Amino acid sequence: MQQFNSPLSAFEYWEHTTPNKEYLRQYINGELKIYTFKKAGDEARRIATAINGFNLPPKSNVALLSSNCANCAHWVMADLAIMMSGHTSIPIYPTLQAETIEFILEHSEAKAIIVGKLLDFESQKSAIKNMPIISVEMYGIKDEYTWENLVLKNEPLQSTTKQDVDHLLTIIYTSGTTGNPKGVMHTVGSFTNASNAFLKAIELKNQPRFFSYLPLSHIAERIGLEIGGMFRGASMTFSESLETFASSLEATQPDLFFAVPRIWEKFKEKILLGLPQKKLNKILRLPIIGGLVKKKIKKKLGLSKATHIYSGAAPIAVSLLEWYKKLGITILQGYGMTEDCILSHSNLPDTNRIGTVGKPMKGAQTKLSPEGEICILNDCLMKGYYKEPEQTAAIFDEEGYLKTGDIGEYDHDGYLTITGRAKDQFKTDKGKYIFPVPIELELSKNPNIDQVCIVGMGIPQPILLVVTSEEGKKKSKDELSENLINMIQNINPTLEKHEKIEKAVIMTEEWTVANGLMTPTLKIKRSQVEKIHRPMYKSWFDLEHKVIFE
Repeated sequence: MQQFNSPLSAFEYWEHTTPNKEYLRQYINGELKIYTFKKAGDEARRIATAINGFNLPPKSNVALLSSNCANCAHWVMADLAIMMSGHTSIPIYPTLQAETIEFILEHSEAKAIIVGKLLDFESQKSAIKNMPIISVEMYGIKDEYTWENLVLKNEPLQSTTKQDVDHLLTIIYTSGTTGNPKGVMHTVGSFTNASNAFLKAIELKNQPRFFSYLPLSHIAERIGLEIGGMFRGASMTFSESLETFASSLEATQPDLFFAVPRIWEKFKEKILLGLPQKKLNKILRLPIIGGLVKKKIKKKLGLSKATHIYSGAAPIAVSLLEWYKKLGITILQGYGMTEDCILSHSNLPDTNRIGTVGKPMKGAQTKLSPEGEICILNDCLMKGYYKEPEQTAAIFDEEGYLKTGDIGEYDHDGYLTITGRAKDQFKTDKGKYIFPVPIELELSKNPNIDQVCIVGMGIPQPILLVVTSEEGKKKSKDELSENLINMIQNINPTLEKHEKIEKAVIMTEEWTVANGLMTPTLKIKRSQVEKIHRPMYKSWFDLEHKVIFE
């Protein structure tokens, strides 16, 4: 396989050797628009010339605010333009509120910003002050400088800035479940080393098909899809909207697919709406018909061609992995962080153990601290948190290992199981600590539950905060109460005395990115959920009912 020494050199290789090959494929108003390597390179080079025309100081920070769930060829082209002009990209999650965007722009000292498609730019625009804004008119955002006009007025930049391995390629502000986001600094070298390691491990063919829909602001989508795509000359397809996501994925049939646990749960829920579990079980027991149904489901999901199917970003229930395995879909769980460029642990097709996040990847050294904290050392660790020397020093140990904050254990074959996150643990008023994640994963098997959060700070025993699934919403209050009480009675004998669940509280509102209770990568913001509901813990606990409707 071809090896490259930077993302830009990888893109330029395909741009010159396969100029007319499809690179970026995006749907607009139901029509598929194709950007070949040549066309994408031409537009990126013209925008790079425009950026240089702003006369920014060398190696300035240039922000990038755009969605990639819809129409996002411009996200990738903008990132290329920033690289070509020799600057550092500051990707910003498109769902962030103006207050957080303003913090990131000020903290990063961004000198310019490229704005793509956004759902509510008017509410975010107030965060952008005293800097040039390049907007994409195609998406209804027309500012002083538009992408389209700059492409027309500028010549393509022919001599792009050479990317040295130590050049600061990007500062990724982590979405975070608590506090202000921190700027993780990654160099050209760290992105290159991580991409080469991943592509060697999974042995993807040249010029595969990718489907990108998770935020490119997130390290997994950025390394695995965008940068990995540059290194392998992949075509990347983007759906037009959440509504067209399923049909776009089905039409693409990518060679690799990555999703977070919540996406896998939603896929399952959709399948069972059309084919209830009892009926599905009967069909799967029939060899010929069962095989045909499996193929049909895989094709409908868009996974008929996928040789590598992954889940990451948050823990996934073993029961969910086993459910998909019965359909002939093997989901490989991996584990990594923004800070270690996600070169950490992963299951692979020939070494997969359900319930674990796999073995250490080649290029990653690992150890457990005396407290069981997972620590990682590789050649693509972050250079530190931008302008935060104390926080940087605190996250590395004396040997240079990154302290992940996750607690885990290895089995005798070297597979890692994550048992909890240190900051997620809480103490009941009996003084006992509880790691909620393993219990929550077990509870998530219940088809009536969509989201669950175990809480208990300041009360004698933990309680469940529950968002019901579509199936759960169909049940009467009495039916749902009986189901949840039975669930609690079944799980409590398996728990330590201080972990036993006292009752469940049904939430009236879902936890979403929009209401600030989930991160852009669809992890529950435990601290925010607690902040809202903690004042009610005591009164809920004192009620005689075992299931309470908020």
